[in-house]
Amino acid sequence: MSEFQRVGLLGRREHPGVTHVVSELLDLLDGRGIDVVLEDRLATLAHFETRAMQPRDAIGANVDLAVVIGGDGSLLSAARTLVKHDCPVIGINRGRLGFLTDVSPDDGLVTHVSSVLDGHYTTDKRFLLDVEVHGPHGLTGQAEALNDVVVNSGTSAQMIEFQLHVDDEFVYRMNADGLILATPTGSTAYSMSGGGPIMNPALDAIVLVPMFSHSLTSRPIVVHGDSQIKVDVVSRNQIHPLVTCDGQVSLTALPGDSVTVSKKKERLILLHPPGYSFYASCRDKLRWSDALTQ
Repeated sequence: MSEFQRVGLLGRREHPGVTHVVSELLDLLDGRGIDVVLEDRLATLAHFETRAMQPRDAIGANVDLAVVIGGDGSLLSAARTLVKHDCPVIGINRGRLGFLTDVSPDDGLVTHVSSVLDGHYTTDKRFLLDVEVHGPHGLTGQAEALNDVVVNSGTSAQMIEFQLHVDDEFVYRMNADGLILATPTGSTAYSMSGGGPIMNPALDAIVLVPMFSHSLTSRPIVVHGDSQIKVDVVSRNQIHPLVTCDGQVSLTALPGDSVTVSKKKERLILLHPPGYSFYASCRDKLRWSDALTQ
């Protein structure tokens, strides 16, 4: 008997091919006698109106396994909810890159998912970041991120001035378009585009990547994952910086506010079918040379 007796299917119906993937998964899970719950966002998909439906938060609390269908953005969005429930997740890629949604529907979807249902998988725990914005009268906003937190000037073509402290120790004062604070999971995303290093997901570290700084010597810094990071928005800034989490959730910081970032206690549990390799994923997604691989 499978250890997963109730499975939730989550995703965005706007992604092409989602209907076909959901149909394949329903046939597989129904054939194994596994209870299936669909996220209510999928309710309008043809032929699925009669299936059990729940909102995302309820699914996380009531299933043994969540299957997210879509791109990495879909999994990033789902992760911030599912992490609260210690619910393992598989990602089915219907997007572009698929660093997180690593199971391709065009490459043995049923075989890969069946392997996981049979207990043949590797477990990959990823940490998230908690972010808070504090003003003179206390907390003004909070969110969380799996990939990255970006303090940035928003739509304004201006630099912002900020001070960085790590574990209460002053690091620097800088004028820049902003600062990217990325987890190892997010090191292959926006951080990489800004010149940050690629980090193995097993590392317990956070990388801080300045964005277009007004300095010839500015470089990314890697700090311990348990670090308490504070970004002070200098009072003389003329704009209100945005604090963006995974490119999906935005908070606003005012001049004089502080943005604090720290590791979240809960971990996201990703399950990978047999044969998964982070470096193979990098070779494929980033088009590294694989001429010497066997």
